[in-house]
Amino acid sequence: MGWATGLMVYLVIWWTILFTILPLGIRRVENPGPGQDHGAPQAPQLLRKAIITSLVAAVLWLIFYYIHQSDLFDFRKWVENY
Repeated sequence: MGWATGLMVYLVIWWTILFTILPLGIRRVENPGPGQDHGAPQAPQLLRKAIITSLVAAVLWLIFYYIHQSDLFDFRKWVENY
């Protein structure tokens, strides 16, 4: 696996994890002001969620990299058999 492929896999994992973590811990604004959406989060804590996402994505990417390098799960072997 080249560095570009590894980076793209990491980015796909990162975005997937981000979208699963974003709704956690969100509270709505009790009394929204004029022009403010009723479903807007009170304190979204985006930096904290980005850091958590990066750490979880790094661990999942390392697991993916290990599986890919050790040929535990190889599609090419499956294709050759058919």
